Amino acid sequence: MLDTYGRSSGFCVDPIEKKPLNHFLPGTPVLSFGTAGCNLACRFCQNWDISKSREIDTLADTATPEQIAQAARQLGCRSVAFTYNDPVIFMEYAIDVAQACHELGIKTVAVTAGYMCDAPRREFYRYMDAANVDLKGFTDAFYRKLCAGELQPVLETLLYLKHETRVWFEITNLIIPGHNDSEAELDAMTQWIVRNLGPDVPVHFTAFHPDYKMLNTPPTPPQTLTRAREIALRNGIRYAYTGNVYDRRGQSTYCHVCGQVLIERNWYELGVWNLTENGRCRFCHTPCAGIFENKPGKWGARRLPVRLQYFISRHQ
Repeated sequence: MLDTYGRSSGFCVDPIEKKPLNHFLPGTPVLSFGTAGCNLACRFCQNWDISKSREIDTLADTATPEQIAQAARQLGCRSVAFTYNDPVIFMEYAIDVAQACHELGIKTVAVTAGYMCDAPRREFYRYMDAANVDLKGFTDAFYRKLCAGELQPVLETLLYLKHETRVWFEITNLIIPGHNDSEAELDAMTQWIVRNLGPDVPVHFTAFHPDYKMLNTPPTPPQTLTRAREIALRNGIRYAYTGNVYDRRGQSTYCHVCGQVLIERNWYELGVWNLTENGRCRFCHTPCAGIFENKPGKWGARRLPVRLQYFISRHQ
């Protein structure tokens, strides 16, 4: 049995866009939680207090899979996300939670670095409805130097998700100045995505801020994210986004045929909604790739921390 089974570093209701997932049940709340530890050693980890923790005190909340599913339903969440640290670390717990959620009609989301071997990858994604995969860079040198890992297993996860599952997935690329922000690397990465995964996989270019063991590296300039988005669009990616900065244009969804705004976003707040009930552009009727409901959710940018044990005791 996992040491972390049934124990969490905390629960929080987030907007699904924060995972980030822009094409999976937009506007809806997701119950998010993680445990402790990680299978990579990223020097730039933005959740290092959780992912690098070996202290039992980090696991401050407890809940069974059934209790998590029940809490998600009572909180009005359409999904549960395994996040903060990589769900590979607590795979058995995540799978049991996913099964309990599915019994109540609640979907499950993996926020992951995608660093897995083939057998556990196949077992794990049998139970996931959506994923955001962190493609941290596009060279082995980057993964070895800054993550103590390798690029190839991540690419294999992306290929597996695209060609052997029905999991909806999006990609995040945290851009770190001087390490993975060259035009050549961004060009190679986005060309690989289109060639191997197709043009409909959303890609999020997000801003780095100094943290953990990279406190002397400067934050990502907003113009770097804009440049990365332009490279992605030029190479054929239909849905390219910027993140961790204020950029309404770079965070909104556009029809790749007529160019009209389909989903307007201001950080995690949704504005204009121009999708029809079957997920098509209201203007030219081109389908927009993703998992959409007839109407967007109204959760907005709220963040609601939940002490699950207290919540459960009040609802028993």
